[in-house]
Amino acid sequence: MTNRRDFIKKGCMAASTAFSLPHFARRSENERNIWRALPQIDEEELLWNWVRNEYSVSATVANLNNGSVSPQPRVVQEVFHHYTKEFNTIPSMYMWSEEDASRAVREQLALLAGCSPEEIAINRNTTEAVNTVIWGRNYSKGDEIILTEQDYTSVMNTWEEVEARYGVVLKWLSLALPAENDEEIVDAYTRAITDKTKVVMITHVNNINGNIVPVKKITTAVKNINPAIKVLVDGAHGFAHINFKISDLGCDYYATSLHKWLCAPFGTGMLYVKKSEIQQLWPLFTHENPQSDRISKFSTFGTRNLPAELAIARAIEFHNAIGIERKEARLRYLKNYWITSVADNPNVEIKTSLKPEYACALGSFSLRNRSDREVAQKLLKDYHIHLAQKGDKTGKFHGLRVTPHIYTKTEELDRFIQGVQDLSKT
Repeated sequence: MTNRRDFIKKGCMAASTAFSLPHFARRSENERNIWRALPQIDEEELLWNWVRNEYSVSATVANLNNGSVSPQPRVVQEVFHHYTKEFNTIPSMYMWSEEDASRAVREQLALLAGCSPEEIAINRNTTEAVNTVIWGRNYSKGDEIILTEQDYTSVMNTWEEVEARYGVVLKWLSLALPAENDEEIVDAYTRAITDKTKVVMITHVNNINGNIVPVKKITTAVKNINPAIKVLVDGAHGFAHINFKISDLGCDYYATSLHKWLCAPFGTGMLYVKKSEIQQLWPLFTHENPQSDRISKFSTFGTRNLPAELAIARAIEFHNAIGIERKEARLRYLKNYWITSVADNPNVEIKTSLKPEYACALGSFSLRNRSDREVAQKLLKDYHIHLAQKGDKTGKFHGLRVTPHIYTKTEELDRFIQGVQDLSKT
C-alpha cells in the first residue's frame, strides 16, 4: 500500500476476482446474460468494500460510535501483535534501549501534521496531551483563560481545577450549535480578550455534534490582538479526519488522539508544541531536565506501550494509502447520507451542520417524541445500532451522536435510518 492507485487497484482486484475475464469467458451464454443483467458496482464502492474487509468489526452490530475510539485495520493489529510478541522475549532490552525507537514514527507523524519531528511527542491520548500543556504553564492570580461551554468535559474540569488552585479567571463562551458563521465565531473569542488573557482554548471539532470551528482564523485574530497569548487546540476529532496541517493553524499547542480517526492502537496520542514554546513548558511527569528545549521531555512517563507506538506507523501507511481528501469526502458522505434521509421527519431534530466547512463525519440528532436514552437503548436492542448519547456540561445541549467511519456500510446506515423512522412515530 504505497500509494492510492495501488490501494484502489488492490481493493478492486480483491473484490472482483470471481468475475475476471477468463472466468467470465468460460460461462455459458445464459450465465453471461445473467451476469450482464446484474447491476455493476463502480470502483469507488469496490474500494470501500475492500476497506470494510480490512477491519475485523462486528458483522451484527453496526458501530456508529467511532468518535469515542475507532477499531484498527487488521494490518495495524498484526504489526502490534508482532511487536508485542517480540518485546516479550526480553522486555527491558527493548524498552530501555538508548536508541530512540519511536523516532521514525514521530517523523511520519510530523510529515502528516506538517511540522518538525522536534515538535511532536507521542503520548496516550488527547486528555494527557491537553493536561501536559495546562499544568505545564505558570499562572498568577487573575490570569484569564478563554474557553467554551462546548469544550470536552475533562478539559473543562482541568481548567476548573486550575481556577481553584491558582485563582485564574475562566471566561466562558457559549456557541450556539450548530455554529455556521466564521465571523461570529471569531468575534466571540476576540471580544473576550483583555490585557489579562493568557490562554485561548479552542476545540477543533466539537465532540458533541461535530461542529468544526475556523481555528486558523481564530488564532490569527487572537495573535493580532496580542502575540503573547497562547493558543491551545483540542484536536481529538480533527487529526486524520479533516484535511489540514497543524503548522498552518498558527497555534502554540495541538493535542490529539491517534486511536480515533487515524485508527492507531488504543491508548496512543500526540502532542504538538511549537518549537519556541518547548523550553518554557514544564513536563507533566518528572524529567531530569524539566526546562529542556527538547520535545522528548513530554514523552517521559515511565513504562510505556512501545509496541503500540511502533504500530502507529502502519496506521499512517493505511491512512496515506487512502488519502486524506478521499477519506474526508467519504466520511462527510456517510454523515450526509443518514441526515438527509431523516431530516424531513417532523419528529427528528438535526443538530449538525450540512455545510462541508462546519462538519464532517460526526453528526447529532434527537427525537422530539422520545428521550435520547430511550432511543439509544431501542436502537441497540431492536436494530443492533451502537451510538453515543451526548450533552454539554451545562445541560443546554443534548443529542445522540452518530459517528460512522470509512469501513461503515451504507446498508448499516439504512438499518439505522429505519430505526429512527420507526421510533419517531408517536
